[in-house]
Amino acid sequence: MTAAENVCYTLINVPMDSEPPSEISLKNDLEKGDVKSKTEALKKVIIMILNGEKLPGLLMTIIRFVLPLQDHTIKKLLLVFWEIVPKTTPDGRLLHEMILVCDAYRKDLQHPNEFIRGSTLRFLCKLKEAELLEPLMPAIRACLEHRHSYVRRNAVLAIYTIYRNFEHLIPDAPELIHDFLVNEKDASCKRNAFMMLIHADQDRALDYLSTCIDQVQTFGDILQLVIVELIYKVCHANPSERARFIRCIYNLLQSSSPAVKYEAAGTLVTLSSAPTAIKAAAQCYIDLIIKESDNNVKLIVLDRLIELKEHPAHERVLQDLVMDILRVLSTPDLEVRKKTLQLALDLVSSRNVEELVIVLKKEVIKTNNVSEHEDTDKYRQLLVRTLHSCSVRFPDMAANVIPVLMEFLSDSNEAAAADVLEFVREAIQRFDNLRMLIVEKMLEVFHAVKSVKIYRGALWILGEYCSTKEDIQSVMTEVRRSLGEIPIVESEIKKEAGELKPEEEITVGPVQKLVTEMGTYATQSALSSSRPTKKEEERPPLRGFLLDGDFFVAASLATTLTKIALRYVALVQEKKKQNSFVAEAMLLMATILHLGKSSLPKKPITDDDVDRISLCLKVLSECSPLMNDIFNKECRQSLSHMLSAKLEEEKLSQKKESEKRNVTVQPDDPISFMQLTAKNEMNCKEDQFQLSLLAAMGNTQRKEAADPLASKLNKVTQLTGFSDPVYAEAYVHVNQYDIVLDVLVVNQTSDTLQNCTLELATLGDLKLVEKPSPLTLAPHDFANIKANVKVASTENGIIFGNIVYDVSGAASDRNCVVLSDIHIDIMDYIQPATCTDAEFRQMWAEFEWENKVTVNTNIIDLNDYLQHILKSTNMKCLTPEKALSGYCGFMAANLYARSIFGEDALANVSIEKPIQQGPEAPVTGHIRIRAKSQGMALSLGDKINLSQKKTSI
Repeated sequence: MTAAENVCYTLINVPMDSEPPSEISLKNDLEKGDVKSKTEALKKVIIMILNGEKLPGLLMTIIRFVLPLQDHTIKKLLLVFWEIVPKTTPDGRLLHEMILVCDAYRKDLQHPNEFIRGSTLRFLCKLKEAELLEPLMPAIRACLEHRHSYVRRNAVLAIYTIYRNFEHLIPDAPELIHDFLVNEKDASCKRNAFMMLIHADQDRALDYLSTCIDQVQTFGDILQLVIVELIYKVCHANPSERARFIRCIYNLLQSSSPAVKYEAAGTLVTLSSAPTAIKAAAQCYIDLIIKESDNNVKLIVLDRLIELKEHPAHERVLQDLVMDILRVLSTPDLEVRKKTLQLALDLVSSRNVEELVIVLKKEVIKTNNVSEHEDTDKYRQLLVRTLHSCSVRFPDMAANVIPVLMEFLSDSNEAAAADVLEFVREAIQRFDNLRMLIVEKMLEVFHAVKSVKIYRGALWILGEYCSTKEDIQSVMTEVRRSLGEIPIVESEIKKEAGELKPEEEITVGPVQKLVTEMGTYATQSALSSSRPTKKEEERPPLRGFLLDGDFFVAASLATTLTKIALRYVALVQEKKKQNSFVAEAMLLMATILHLGKSSLPKKPITDDDVDRISLCLKVLSECSPLMNDIFNKECRQSLSHMLSAKLEEEKLSQKKESEKRNVTVQPDDPISFMQLTAKNEMNCKEDQFQLSLLAAMGNTQRKEAADPLASKLNKVTQLTGFSDPVYAEAYVHVNQYDIVLDVLVVNQTSDTLQNCTLELATLGDLKLVEKPSPLTLAPHDFANIKANVKVASTENGIIFGNIVYDVSGAASDRNCVVLSDIHIDIMDYIQPATCTDAEFRQMWAEFEWENKVTVNTNIIDLNDYLQHILKSTNMKCLTPEKALSGYCGFMAANLYARSIFGEDALANVSIEKPIQQGPEAPVTGHIRIRAKSQGMALSLGDKINLSQKKTSI
């Protein structure tokens, strides 16, 4: 709603299919019809007046034949009629007939029925004629003492609006309402009276609050909310009042109403930055999150806690509440849990990390016991990642965490197991003292691993970090156990042949007699076969992977066997034992090669895997020192380099984050002496109530609005030409899921245009909420029409339509002006987001819609082009800056964004600089976009195509 728009109290549905009735037939119905006919006629009169008809002849008819009726529906309709009917002559004087109307309403204000009295008082709030209100003032004052609260609360509202618009009619209103408030018992009446005092006479409101400040907790929640708002406004306008009212806000944190607690906590944070105040507010927020059942409320309050954490002074206070924050994990919603874990991780310190790890370990074990739910696996993954981060930041915790997490390597959910494996790999490299423990636990769970990807990773870790003779032999034992009987091909052929013998394993058991439903005996055959079928067979895991044709794991096994064999040779001096171990390793590789070349596996072995296994066989047969170094030292060095680069990247991002949060004061910055308030507290001086109201109405005042380019004029779309009979232009306001079209329609002709209707239709995932009502436009008049459009998904939408109208007095058909299309920009819904490399790869593999955009630009620098794409598509670059730094003539980067509807958009930029064409040659290459929906992929591609041709700024 714009500031200039009138407040709407009543919505009237207008059926479009009927012909407008004549004035004579309406007059006849209003004079002679029964109550039902008069009701229908009155409705038609109201609709016609709203459409611009004057109907002056009906005014006396309604006063004579309809006004005296006692029917409640008619009385309600009359209130609407008197609100919209013109009450003055063309020269601005009040119509004489209005004296009769005024007398009728004076009687209604003394009516015994409280509904009629209350409705009349509500109607008086909308009257703008002081002459009409003056005779009614004694009756309005008398309504303040009525026995029914509905009448009293509407009387307060009527007095408030009359005092605000025409103070001379009731100059003593604040005093009158203050006395009324002191004696009033009803919560809604007290709330309305207190609200009036806040806006009309704040000092009186404060005097009243001072007298009853100790009873505030006993008031109703609607009055408590108004009290919070008053205290907020008073303390911000006059900070010296804080000490007087801050105790009241503390008391309201204990209110039984969640809304009051939420507002009181928000107000307390803005009024005081004392640790006790922050702790009380944060505790209140945490209680709200736990007790409220609505997930949206939980997320909103969690956001407030996260905002608190952003303030450096408040962070230490919140660190003491980490254990309370973790109580929120009892909520089953994944989004709430995700935010809670992130917040806890940001607040964790050496003082509370031990308790945090204990709680997270309990949660991980709990996820193992619950029945499988679609979010359980994702939650387990989140917990594993949080524990991983804790262990990296606080190495002392790793020893407690690892044994619990290792159990999940045998988990059926590959994603959680992969996260555990990544964590174990990092821990075994970083923490030398834990290597023995990790290898021991790994050998325990190795045989239970179900996923081939996890099996490969576990093999690598065992091959890399088994350093003692006993561990090496244990690995070999586990591999033999996992591979089953060797040689594989011969044992499989024997098994196949064994299954084909017919009468081999038939056993005779005792004959079992069964009784049927009819009471007769049924006999079961004593011959039963115990020969196992193929489905019943239980193959060892590694053998199963190989027979399914997954020979990549065989290449990984060959590398592991080579590493441990070379290490065994270095550890054991006896030549016989050395040769025996190396020969066993070579036999395992040879039997796998043999299996790969046979017809038994579902898919034959690939040439790459054959080359790898053959290489390992050659290395073991020669045992040269160079190969020993490559296999046993350089592999580990590569991992070490990768982990240190990753750690450096994390430290860099944390440093940037902390720099953002630290408030820096420049040497020449002005100093604010507002009771020596801290500089960063000055940020809270905006009226939070006003800001939240603006946000709810979609009028958020963004900081960049000061930029003239970001003004409203930039979003105005011209819909018709200047020479058309009707000129139209639209301002398109996008507010998350809603698009509001504010269409200005100008009648450029000298005729009156009747039933002027804006007809709209949409293309794409847009839905028109309501059909705009028809208007009547006087010659050279203009009007604003509002249309609301709901958005359901992220894709380029088009709104098109026309304006149809009748020319007053003309016999021709309806006229039509076709409008230009309005294109809805996808960028209004896309926000930059982050995800891990593993998640990016998984989504890249899953998403079926791909759009390949060829780079066609005049930008000559690779980095400039990437920055230009990031700016124009609102995406975030996932590739670290370090990987993009330097210059080598080509660049590859991954981009990611998420829409407000939760849709993911991925992009891979592969660009190069054709050096052979000279230094001024533009960038070439491709951008591949992947998304779950076709609309998202195509819309993003169109956006890149349109923007990449612009000159880089």
